Amino acid sequence: MGYLYYKAEATIHRIASPEVSTQTYQSSPPGEENNAEQQVPAPHLKPMIILLAGVDSRDGSGGTVNTDVLMFVSYNPDTRSAKLLSLPRDLLIKSEFARSRKANYYYAYYYNKDKSTAIPNTKQFYSELLDLPIDYMVVVDFDALRKTVDALGGLQIDVEMDMKYRDTADGTNIDLRKGLQKLDGSQVLDYVRYRKSNQGTQESSDFARNERQQKVIKQILEKLGALSGISQWGTILDIIGDHVTSDIPESLIRQGILNFSSLKPNQIQALNMESLWKSPFVYVKQKDLQSALIALREEVGLSTDSQTRFKSIGTME
Repeated sequence: MGYLYYKAEATIHRIASPEVSTQTYQSSPPGEENNAEQQVPAPHLKPMIILLAGVDSRDGSGGTVNTDVLMFVSYNPDTRSAKLLSLPRDLLIKSEFARSRKANYYYAYYYNKDKSTAIPNTKQFYSELLDLPIDYMVVVDFDALRKTVDALGGLQIDVEMDMKYRDTADGTNIDLRKGLQKLDGSQVLDYVRYRKSNQGTQESSDFARNERQQKVIKQILEKLGALSGISQWGTILDIIGDHVTSDIPESLIRQGILNFSSLKPNQIQALNMESLWKSPFVYVKQKDLQSALIALREEVGLSTDSQTRFKSIGTME
């Protein structure tokens, strides 16, 4: 166990909120045993809402940090349940400083102003926009997904349709066939990113894309919960340390990593919204958005009263 504690500590220091570190575990270098009696007991986890953002930082992406994935996760450790709401990346959102922008714009806006404050500013922006108290934000780049899937031995995915798209500028070459099959990390990344085609296949909506992202996340969580070997977790922790940043305190990350199998949600519900594409923006059904926000709040025991300013969001009746 000493090796896992050592790896976990190294990862935690890289991805956690640097200013919050009130509890520590006695860690040992590889090959040395950790004395469990020296561990500081982890605090009881409380229900929380997390904003998960996925950004494209691959070679050829142009260095953009637009968020291709924006997912709100409400997690209740007492019931071991979670609810997921994905915002379409092209959803119309207005603000005081950007009158008409897509949802994927705002993290990049704050990051380019000051990357050290991008996470708290983005979190505050979406908290106020949706009247949803977001506790933490996690930013993951695409390589994290690709490498994690490979480390887990691939995913068994029922691909809904043929998917083909090629872009020589960033090296994208999506070529997936319809049907149940095992996909490696690069193929899973293609599967969750696919939207449009220039190779004659059917195109995908943001809504369908969000469903695929949620399906992949569920399967990854299942496979992570089944890990038993320390060496397997060591590889995953290396990937997390290289490709994930957050404002989650060290104590909570430590507890989550070292007790993952007992904290992993057993029930995960995806909250879906009807959407409509009106170039260049996506609009969602107001009733669906309202119901989804209520469900997120209910999951963590918050009041369902909401003051969401739907005038700032592209909605339809």
